[in-house]
Amino acid sequence: MPEQQVPLTEIQLRSTRHDLARWCRARTDERWFAVTVLVVIVLNAALLGLETYSGLAAQWHRPLRLAEHTCLVAFTAEILVRLGAHADRPRDFWKDPWNLFDLAVVLCAFLPLVRENTTILRLLRLARVLRTARFLPQLRIVLAAVVRSLPGTLSFLLVGALLLYVYAMVGWVFFGRADPQHYGSIGRAVLTLFLLMTLDGIGDAVHAGLEVSRWSILYYASYVLLASFVLVNVLIGVVITSLDEARESEREELRPAIGPEEPLRDRIAEARLALDALERDLAAHSGGRARY
Repeated sequence: MPEQQVPLTEIQLRSTRHDLARWCRARTDERWFAVTVLVVIVLNAALLGLETYSGLAAQWHRPLRLAEHTCLVAFTAEILVRLGAHADRPRDFWKDPWNLFDLAVVLCAFLPLVRENTTILRLLRLARVLRTARFLPQLRIVLAAVVRSLPGTLSFLLVGALLLYVYAMVGWVFFGRADPQHYGSIGRAVLTLFLLMTLDGIGDAVHAGLEVSRWSILYYASYVLLASFVLVNVLIGVVITSLDEARESEREELRPAIGPEEPLRDRIAEARLALDALERDLAAHSGGRARY
């Protein structure tokens, strides 16, 4: 019974994908590649800022448009090289959130609906500025910490909204008639207390409250203590915890990169290619003997 043999075209395809991935990975790991992409991102941000000057944008319309297209070509070439770096392991490309973000930003620029809408196109170009986080580890950690802190921040916002509502209702009951400009309705009271959360104008508010009742000092003191100190410190604690988690996650991601896993993968891929080539030679040798 003849043994199952791997087709020659499949062997050649594996070898080609491996060579392409190794070449592209070598390019992406070089320092000049990251520096060049970072310079293009900064240039794209500068061009976007220059377009806010109507006179300058009208005078240099064609050069600015050419520079914008050049940046788009550079970003497209970069994402193609990154795709090529994962030619032998395509699934790894989709596991990286930054790869998905970069791919979405570049692909959206080629959509007809986006290119025809100036506002969306400018917002898309503005999103490219966020790609600097890919090449700045500390900024990447901060952004990851912000994302991780969102669940805790939502809980903080719910507690803050409840606190504002309760104190706004109390303020409306006690100061609604005496100070309708600030406490005439629940909406005005919430807005007033939200501005007082930053301690801006708290002195004037306390003096105005003392003219109504001496107990207002207890109202404002408890509000400032809860809103400006307790809640803010809770939010800071949530962000610091998320920042520590993001740093630990960054270390976990860097450990395989600096360890022997990547060279081991290359050696395994080379061994597979060598086995495929040996199998191809054996198939050709057995075919020649059969013809003989």
